[in-house]
Amino acid sequence: MADQPTEIASLVECIVAPLIDHKDDLQISSSVSPEGVVLVEVKVNEEDAGKIIGRQGRVIKSIRTLARAAASRTNTHVEVEIIE
Repeated sequence: MADQPTEIASLVECIVAPLIDHKDDLQISSSVSPEGVVLVEVKVNEEDAGKIIGRQGRVIKSIRTLARAAASRTNTHVEVEIIE
């Protein structure tokens, strides 16, 4: 379980990186709250934020779904947030 935040962050990075133009500005961090929730924060260039969010939030919703599905093996709750 100690490596799970890193694994989830790597998964999110693999999904997000091909979608954006400014790959140098991509920053992904993960942390675990005292309640055991894994928080993955994605910071991208302002111009790329719309690509990550998608129309009506469909892309970010899909990213969150994949991250939660990957964490469901160990009954861990995951939150993926975009930091602007």
